[in-house]
Amino acid sequence: MAIVGVSSEGGYGFANGMLLACRAMGFAGEILPVNPKGGTFAGQTIFHSLEEIPGDIDFAVIAVPAPAVPEALEACRRKGAAGAEVLTAGFGETGTPEGRVLEQQIREVAARGIRVVGPNCFGIYCPASGLTLLPGAGLSRETGPVGFLSQSGGMSIDLAHLGGWMGLRFSKVISFGNGADLREAELLRYLADDPETGVIAMYVEGVADGSDFFQAIREAALRKPVVVLKGGLSEAGGRAVVGHTASMGGSRAIWSGVLRQANATRVESLEELAQACLAFSHLPARVFRGISAVGGGGALGAAAGDAAEACGITLPAFSPDLRDRIEAILPRPGSSAANPIDVANPFVPPAVLGQVLRLAAEDTRVGLQVLISLLYHYKSQARAVGVAVADITPCTELAETVAAAAADTGKPVVMVLPDLMRGPEDLDLAGMMAGAREEFTGRGVPVFGAIGEALRAIGHVSAYYERRLPREES
Repeated sequence: MAIVGVSSEGGYGFANGMLLACRAMGFAGEILPVNPKGGTFAGQTIFHSLEEIPGDIDFAVIAVPAPAVPEALEACRRKGAAGAEVLTAGFGETGTPEGRVLEQQIREVAARGIRVVGPNCFGIYCPASGLTLLPGAGLSRETGPVGFLSQSGGMSIDLAHLGGWMGLRFSKVISFGNGADLREAELLRYLADDPETGVIAMYVEGVADGSDFFQAIREAALRKPVVVLKGGLSEAGGRAVVGHTASMGGSRAIWSGVLRQANATRVESLEELAQACLAFSHLPARVFRGISAVGGGGALGAAAGDAAEACGITLPAFSPDLRDRIEAILPRPGSSAANPIDVANPFVPPAVLGQVLRLAAEDTRVGLQVLISLLYHYKSQARAVGVAVADITPCTELAETVAAAAADTGKPVVMVLPDLMRGPEDLDLAGMMAGAREEFTGRGVPVFGAIGEALRAIGHVSAYYERRLPREES
């Protein structure tokens, strides 16, 4: 991989930053810095030109001033590169004739035989190879099923970081910016065909060809879940995306209709995008109409019931016999087994919670279970006995118990771990909660921070498969 624009003077320009980021990620290939001035950077000799590099190159990162980009791209093409990402801004998004001419020149070079991501982008994150987005030195090398296409570089790195601690793992993240060559429709088709991608996420500001995009997203959604966050639907947002990637925002009603017809899942925020991808990644391809909810506190149960109803999900009341068998193992007083199940306090042993989940799974109307665990309450116990909260909280045991119950019953369990203590004095609690999340997601159990977020994500999964599965069976 050639990186064109690396400076021996150091600093954190785009090209220098990309070299350092890929080295920190352990990029699997050879990194070849290029700058006409030559010199060295980070212990590497800088080639004066691409022609000076022995043999061909496979790929290039271009981070030179905008007027120099077309010439650099053409040199990469002549050097055998199959593709390049252009990090530089200053093209069509500027709205100037000069910017538009430069972007057209990129298209002309691409048409001669090199594929281009960008310009005005953060590039590609591929954990398998260690190629990373521009500021992505700290991203995971662990691969996963989520592919993300983003017109915004900031959104691409934000989801990569957000997904990192939530338990999302990525196949590829592609920030394509202005999309002078490769754009949303062609990239959608690529991810639809990619065996490493099971869920496709998108942040879109505008499309080049509405008909082609609709066909691509409809075909992709027939094969895999496609989750879309559309930017620029408000008047102010529309003005922002024009100046960001030279895209037109479009009408909310039209976009909603297009995505609904394509059976794509539309979300309203980056957080909802990540939560939907988490659910699609971990839950089976199934429609969940009935669930059980287990937690400590009547108000939590009421909130679960209200949120479920809003998502088209029911909490069926258990039969008297099943209710009696569950109540027999619950602590007293204050517990209830009507569904939602109130276990009365946050310190119920994991073994008991596992029994509750197994019993509740006997109801044939229950397809999925939600367990709300108030682990942050262990902070008070830790203080009382003078130990670290991580040492007293049974995260591993609970995660093992929940994962075993899900596997044995065939009914997935979704965890809700509220985290309401976030003051400076609670940094130890934040560490414990992060560790707990890893324990669960590492065993295939998705974790959400609030019951409403969990049920909304479950609702997205159910709605997608309810529309798709009849088509597959017909």
